[in-house]
Amino acid sequence: MAHRKLRMGMIGGGKGAFIGAVHRIAANMDGLIELSCGAFSHTAKTAQESGEMLFLPQDRVYTSYDELFEKESRLPEDRRIDFVSIVTPNHVHFDPAIKALEHGFHVVIEKPMTFTLDEAKQLQKKAEETGLSLCLTHTYSGYPMVKQARQMFAEGRYGKIKKILVEYPQGWLSKLSEREGNAQAAWRTDPKRSGKAGAMGDIGTHAAHLAEYISGLQITKVCADLNIMVEGRALDDDGNVLLKFDNGAAGCLVASQIAAGEENALKIRIYGEEGGIEWAQMEPNTLIVKWLDKPTEIYRAGQGYLTDIAKHNTRTPGGHPEGYLEAFANIYRNFALSLMAKMNGEEPTKAMLDYPRVEEGVRGMAFIDTVVASSQSDRKWTDFVV
Repeated sequence: MAHRKLRMGMIGGGKGAFIGAVHRIAANMDGLIELSCGAFSHTAKTAQESGEMLFLPQDRVYTSYDELFEKESRLPEDRRIDFVSIVTPNHVHFDPAIKALEHGFHVVIEKPMTFTLDEAKQLQKKAEETGLSLCLTHTYSGYPMVKQARQMFAEGRYGKIKKILVEYPQGWLSKLSEREGNAQAAWRTDPKRSGKAGAMGDIGTHAAHLAEYISGLQITKVCADLNIMVEGRALDDDGNVLLKFDNGAAGCLVASQIAAGEENALKIRIYGEEGGIEWAQMEPNTLIVKWLDKPTEIYRAGQGYLTDIAKHNTRTPGGHPEGYLEAFANIYRNFALSLMAKMNGEEPTKAMLDYPRVEEGVRGMAFIDTVVASSQSDRKWTDFVV
């Protein structure tokens, strides 16, 4: 592999931000990546203070992403960054991502990938033109037992898939928190910063991606009902979506942020002709495997009977909990290993390339568009068109 760490720049994620710290922990976990520079805030004071807190040289802390790209691209090859991690609110995804690719930098980006579907398609085109890599941090696909389930379906162990049920209830927006000083709630419920969907864009896209990732199928039609359950809110905070998949399977997706008392209760069940699986994000080391004609099995992370792809994404021995940060780190590690292989003129392995990319980002934006259109329509079903 490459004889040095990959150098990362970060856009957003400064002092007081939640997700930026998560990205930095995940990127650092395997010792493959180092944070070299950043444009952490559009406010110069916050940007500088954030850089100081992260012990970065003053000349590598920028007050805008335009300045970052301009100055980093002029540095010698042995100093400048290899990629940027974009951890800003949704409306500040597209412009820095496009500019990063234009300046020759690979991209890691938060989901949803862009603000609109048109932007997502433009970003996909730019990535294809440049030949650079774009990684989308759909965290839940990084869990080892999710990868175990995906491989078992790919091997056809359950027969033809018939039913997919995925639910993602949270309770943190059960009140009008955006009017009570909650910064995360303020931007996530603001159409100007979040986009045309609220809960369905924020967590519904995770649920849809997980359904497609594990099953290997793609959504073809939706029938959606989006709701604003908290009076005074501008975007949906609750939604129910019927799904059709490209093999004829039927499904149901529920995403709600007003389920008071729930934390992060993402759960998925997928059923084939011979059996199915059940996985819950709050008990991530366990995969329940159900069979039509024999007893239910419980698969656990860190065990020798798991598939090679699950083992590749497992860090600790059996019985030692692995969670959100490790799943996030798996995405960064696979992305980093694939880049290092390319830098050495080698072909990345299938395991290295197992991270969400620009194609999934486009489908995520198409999901948002389709669900919103379906909810506003009198028609029962709306075609999923990318």
